[in-house]
Amino acid sequence: MSFQNPVFIPGPTNMPEVLRKAVDMPTLDHRSPLFGQILHPALAGVKKVLKSETAEIFVFPSTGTGGWETALTNTLSPGDKVLAARNGMFSHRWIDMCQRHDLNVEIVEAAWGAAIPADRYEAILTADTAHEIKVVLATHNETATGVRSDIAAVRRALDAAKHPAMLFVDGVSSIGSMDFRMDDWGVDIAVTGSQKGFMLPAGLAIVGFSPRAMAALETAKLPRTFFDVRDMAKGYANNAYPYTPAVGLLNGLKMASDMLLAEGLDNVFARHKRIADGVRAAVSAWGLRLCAETPEVYSDTVSAILTPVGFNATAIVTRAAEAYGVAFGVGLGEVAGKVFRIGHLGSLTDVMTLSGLATAEMVMVDLGLPIKLGSGVASAQDHFRATVAQPMKAAA
Repeated sequence: MSFQNPVFIPGPTNMPEVLRKAVDMPTLDHRSPLFGQILHPALAGVKKVLKSETAEIFVFPSTGTGGWETALTNTLSPGDKVLAARNGMFSHRWIDMCQRHDLNVEIVEAAWGAAIPADRYEAILTADTAHEIKVVLATHNETATGVRSDIAAVRRALDAAKHPAMLFVDGVSSIGSMDFRMDDWGVDIAVTGSQKGFMLPAGLAIVGFSPRAMAALETAKLPRTFFDVRDMAKGYANNAYPYTPAVGLLNGLKMASDMLLAEGLDNVFARHKRIADGVRAAVSAWGLRLCAETPEVYSDTVSAILTPVGFNATAIVTRAAEAYGVAFGVGLGEVAGKVFRIGHLGSLTDVMTLSGLATAEMVMVDLGLPIKLGSGVASAQDHFRATVAQPMKAAA
């Protein structure tokens, strides 16, 4: 691999130099008042990125997986019933975590390439007249398959069923890159991490709790210590943590939130869609297709690209790394060896994207796939030229 080349994995993402420097800071006494000047602006910034007026934000030294565990252990008790769809590797892993915590999971199986079937959620919730289901899980953006699910539709399913279950959403590969509306969608817990939309190194689990989720703390019986948000809230009130915080990463989170808000969230989302559309144009020009079944569910942060039957897609990732020093994502779980993934989130530009597409073309030609060099790049260029600001006319 080469540090000179951008990465095209779905996270960790490329880091802007200003954020790398923000994380690289001198040692600070995390029990001094100065730490509060980092902590509280970081929490406030995340709250704005989540588009919430009421959420309590908690940031743990962990990853998105720790965020999942924070959500479950602070609100549920052994034997509680959870409704979840399995449509990819990361929804599968959250289900697995529930089962390891002795929760009763009703699993809705969906194709790897399909979105969460909100209509099936509604039918199950409507039939649950005893309200045994305590939580509905939803993976907003399934990173393994490049599929975006409609969280607003899941909320409508809950409302149509008149069901009181809480809604927990995995937004690890969407928050900060794709539109996320915690309050409007009635999300009770939102989970993300530092290494994707926030453009930082891995190391922070970022979790937003609604007032309803905070109320559930008092009845939850699952054990939690490190991830106990009650201890974290007490620490925050004193400008501190219940243990040693990741000060540099929190300083980076403060600046990352400022950068996203300064660009404007709508502009951030539009930039990601524009770049994603360029990647999709390239895929079409190559004669390939995405794992995501329909355009309505295409992710704007990662594209999982199907290769011809019988071809080992992992060879593309291996060849790119060894020959050209460029990182793409491998297929996971049921799509292992069937797809390679191009991550297009975080700190990314048109020009950076074109370099990744050009590399993918070289690799596929190297490996004997019937791809014409320049075809995908040209299609992406056409898209980028058509959607950029009107160019200046050449002088006569």
